[in-house]
Amino acid sequence: MKKLAIICAISALVLGACNSKEKEEEARQREALAAATTQQLQEAVSDRDQLLSLVTEISGGMEQIKQLENILTVNAGQETTSQREQIRQDIAAIQKTLQERRERLAELEKKLSNSSLTNSKLNSTIAALRSQIDAQTQEIATLRTNLDEATAKIGELDATVEDLNEAVTRVNAAKDSTEIRNNELTNELNMCFYAIGSKKELKENKILETGFLRKSKLLKGDFDRDFFTIADKRTLTTIDLNSDKAKVLTNQPADSYTITEANGHKVLRITNPATFWSLSNYLVVQID
Repeated sequence: MKKLAIICAISALVLGACNSKEKEEEARQREALAAATTQQLQEAVSDRDQLLSLVTEISGGMEQIKQLENILTVNAGQETTSQREQIRQDIAAIQKTLQERRERLAELEKKLSNSSLTNSKLNSTIAALRSQIDAQTQEIATLRTNLDEATAKIGELDATVEDLNEAVTRVNAAKDSTEIRNNELTNELNMCFYAIGSKKELKENKILETGFLRKSKLLKGDFDRDFFTIADKRTLTTIDLNSDKAKVLTNQPADSYTITEANGHKVLRITNPATFWSLSNYLVVQID
């Protein structure tokens, strides 16, 4: 309806068919039209067309702003970085367009103010258009502010998430380190050593000390640990002694193992690992 009123008001400049309630205004318009030259009438038509064009553009501009409002409302800060950048570009383009329309309207107002064919309705129309541009400028500025605030909030959330991820990474690293250390300690606690050799070999490696009229000593002093085989208590159940003779020299409880024969040589079988290793982590077997 407003657009139709504007068209009628402008047409009155050329056709003189104005339904103005003010007779003086109507009379002045008739006089102005009668006195106007062809060039003045052409300029009036051109000004009318420009004003109509502005009416259409300003109406369309409001639709653009409403679309952006809907996008921001529906997504509510869930836009991707590229989408936010596109919205920012759209807002900048609308702001530039509004400024251009404001300048065009000011230029048109200046021309009409110097024309004898202008009237109060045209002035009212220009004022209404200026108000619409001001309202749209304020609305698009609000959208820009909302977008900036949403972007800042998203940035804060991203930073928080990044901090949390770093904290989780540190916790996981500490957990992994603890688990590794626990496994290492568990392996160390379950580590056992056994040595199998003749009496001579055991003496040469200072594992067994004997002498005339002297009690034999086992694992005393600086014995050669490299002579021992390292094993795991949890998995060591059978030791092939590769000899037809065998005697356990260390103090493993007798009821925790057996020595049997298989394929012509002795085999030590641990029947109760917990008891077998309860007194010592070292096992020495003499095979001659």
